[in-house]
Amino acid sequence: MLDLPAVRSAPKPRELRLDNVSKVFPVSGRSLTILDRVSFVVKPGERVGILGRNGSGKSTMIRIMGGATLPSAGHVHRGFSVSWPLAFGGAFQGSLTGLDNVRFLCRIYGVDLATVQPAVEEFAELGEYFREPVKGYSSGMRSRLAFGMSMAIDFDCVLIDEVITVGDARFRERCRNALFDKRRNRAIVVVSHEESVVKDHCDRAAVLVSGRLHEFATTDEAFDFYRNSMSL
Repeated sequence: MLDLPAVRSAPKPRELRLDNVSKVFPVSGRSLTILDRVSFVVKPGERVGILGRNGSGKSTMIRIMGGATLPSAGHVHRGFSVSWPLAFGGAFQGSLTGLDNVRFLCRIYGVDLATVQPAVEEFAELGEYFREPVKGYSSGMRSRLAFGMSMAIDFDCVLIDEVITVGDARFRERCRNALFDKRRNRAIVVVSHEESVVKDHCDRAAVLVSGRLHEFATTDEAFDFYRNSMSL
């Protein structure tokens, strides 16, 4: 018998990576390409903004990053834990209460309900609705529940889809503090139309135009390109 050396697989890189990801939707009997061979990498601790017109595919891209939507082609590598998109309530089971959804996610992620439940309940500020079925929530309430759950679980990368516009000024300030101050060492991907949010909190940015992603080393360069693309 040959004594062959053991083959060791290379360790997976600690990063979030999209490799040639495409997403196609059927619309009125034809195929509409929303994302066209998008490649994108987020390293640990990196903060990246995603810009684009309404309907450009930003939310689709961030849902693919988090696993809420599957790509039509290409590959997604998650080398560290990634949150669901904060403004995306599709992961909730509508017939369950907010509390039951928290219980369910604690089982999935293997975290302690006794620690997570009070943190979510305090942050989301849903009051008695926390124990009511999620299907009766407004979109803002669902976003606050999703935000509270994301803040209670210590993800390596947090995906944000405009959720910091939810609620009154006091609640938005709490969101900003929880995301950008308390999680300085975490990777963050931000989809936002607020230029101040992206420039104040992101290291760099990328712009989606006609399904293609254009990356820039600075947020200033990205916004210059974004404004020019809006005038075309």
